[in-house]
Amino acid sequence: MRRTTLLRRRAGLAIAIAIAAGLAAGAIAYWSGNGSGTATTVLTDAQALSFEPGAPTAQLYPGNDASVVIVATNPNAFFVHIGSLSLDTDDGEPFAVDAPHASCDISVLSFVSQDNGGAGWNVPPRAGATDGTLAIDMASAMTMSTAAASACQGATFTVHLEVGP
Repeated sequence: MRRTTLLRRRAGLAIAIAIAAGLAAGAIAYWSGNGSGTATTVLTDAQALSFEPGAPTAQLYPGNDASVVIVATNPNAFFVHIGSLSLDTDDGEPFAVDAPHASCDISVLSFVSQDNGGAGWNVPPRAGATDGTLAIDMASAMTMSTAAASACQGATFTVHLEVGP
């Protein structure tokens, strides 16, 4: 009887070792196996940001600078990065003045390109039915020279900007 019990224990131990070895080999095969496959995804087309004028915190006057404030609107479901904002001179004059002040010489204006200290700006994504928005306040970005004429008093200026990477 004792021999039978001993044989059963050895057989049980041998079976346990065989199972453990099989599991270990399966685990090694699972973790170290090679494979290949394909995947596809559909990306939506990115939509352009829109920009509207914001409310400047100070008025521009001869010999001084002022902030330029814009509000960027993002209709996309992801953040959009604006690397820099600079004057857009591709379509002519980068500045315009309102009609009642048409005699104001806009050559007295200048704009310093902005990049938010090198970080740019990240416009938040659309959330539900609401487009993401970001107010961008570019401190001291626009300057009016001391050569500005009285015709510029009370004028509203438009600054044409372009987005850089």
